[in-house]
Amino acid sequence: MIPTIGQCYTLMKHYRMLDNIKEHSVVVAKIVQVISLGLIKAGIHISLEKAVAGALLHDIAKTASLKVGGDHAAAGKEICLKHQLDEVADIVGEHVWLKDYSPDGESSEKELVYYADKRVLHTSVVRLDERLHDILERYGRNNDVLRRCIEANFRVCRAVENELFSKLHFGPADLADQIDKTELRSLR
Repeated sequence: MIPTIGQCYTLMKHYRMLDNIKEHSVVVAKIVQVISLGLIKAGIHISLEKAVAGALLHDIAKTASLKVGGDHAAAGKEICLKHQLDEVADIVGEHVWLKDYSPDGESSEKELVYYADKRVLHTSVVRLDERLHDILERYGRNNDVLRRCIEANFRVCRAVENELFSKLHFGPADLADQIDKTELRSLR
């Protein structure tokens, strides 16, 4: 099942999502909506409903993970499965690290959420380089192995960015302006 926007907000409340994480998720969802609509206009098959719901729920387990630790993406996938949200579970589960990305494959909702999350620092739309710097500072500061993994993950993200924007009539630098003009649409 794909949840509506209202159902996503109900789940955010149920799992006591911190306000700053909720605000971050809404900005990620707006980016996903803008890119999805552009891809749909370009003739690419993307489910707007699935992409936006996955974006709203991508950090559903983050609040709990901040308190008890653990992989918030994997825990978020489990939450989705628990609520029979099978169609968005993998999107939530892979928003930090894509498992099987192929630049020659078709664009997917999973890639959109993964990419959009990397473009949002707290609630601001930033360039990938700025977000990479932030993540390296917060998570990779004293661990060279982790730093290399994060940098490799961002190389994948740059490939996703190139793939997505090769199909769109606007560029990555235009996202902040695009989302300033948008409200999340009702999904059904």
